[in-house]
Amino acid sequence: MDIRGTTETTAAPAPTPATTRRRSELAAFLRGRRARVTPADVGMPPGPRRRTPGLRREEVAQLSGVGVTWYTWLEQGRPINASAQVLDAVARTLRLDKAEREHLYHLAEVPHVARREATANAVGPEIQGIIDALDPHPAVVYNSRYDILATNPAYQDVFVGPAIEAIGVSNVLWTLFVVPEPHCPLVFRDSELPVMVATLRGAYGRHVGEPVWEDFIRELSAASPEFARLWASGDVVPPGPRVKTFRHEAVGELRMTSVSLSINGMPECRIVAYTPDDEETRRRTERLRTLRRGA
Repeated sequence: MDIRGTTETTAAPAPTPATTRRRSELAAFLRGRRARVTPADVGMPPGPRRRTPGLRREEVAQLSGVGVTWYTWLEQGRPINASAQVLDAVARTLRLDKAEREHLYHLAEVPHVARREATANAVGPEIQGIIDALDPHPAVVYNSRYDILATNPAYQDVFVGPAIEAIGVSNVLWTLFVVPEPHCPLVFRDSELPVMVATLRGAYGRHVGEPVWEDFIRELSAASPEFARLWASGDVVPPGPRVKTFRHEAVGELRMTSVSLSINGMPECRIVAYTPDDEETRRRTERLRTLRRGA
């Protein structure tokens, strides 16, 4: 259905600082996603002398069935309202996946989107008991900002060493980006860290403009140019199972599968449990447990 005739240009109320920041983030996100979609991706001829790396704004508008002016204003962060119908059309044109689509809706503050929840900073004894029961498998509770809310002893065995303790910040992203690289427990930093930053960005869409989040992003960007570069990419992915390789000075490399488990009543938190991906890793984690017991 052609929706060029809709009243999407209705002026919104005077923006708050959080709304202004959200619009800026929405504009940057749309520009970044548009740049990665080529004319060939959507069945269009490339045309001569394209200065735009991806689709032009007018092409996105045409393919989405919206007015060029309206889409231009949306991408410029102008104070306009957007319906779920229009955003659905834009998301299809830009080939957004589920996580990116959800991120778009949060940034645009479309109606009927679930209200954002406060980011938790503690867990109760029931959750602590669950992750303790997973020992000797490492387990941790993260909130959506990757703050470490609870761990079990096996997690401490694998991931916490003197260099990490010296940082004194209970946030895994801060630790991984700020700790000197030889002390970073991740073996394949170049492939793992971008995924973690993209996961963080997906959660950030629900908290744009909130002082705690904005301070966290600003301070970590200042402390780590690598984080700042990855953050600027605008990539978004959801949490999910992965096989990761870690190093430990006492037992060597550990290949582990990480699985995220949601927590009822804590929608922005998850238990992340790590299980050995091979028999050698299983033996090495048992060795760590023995070392912890002082044998």
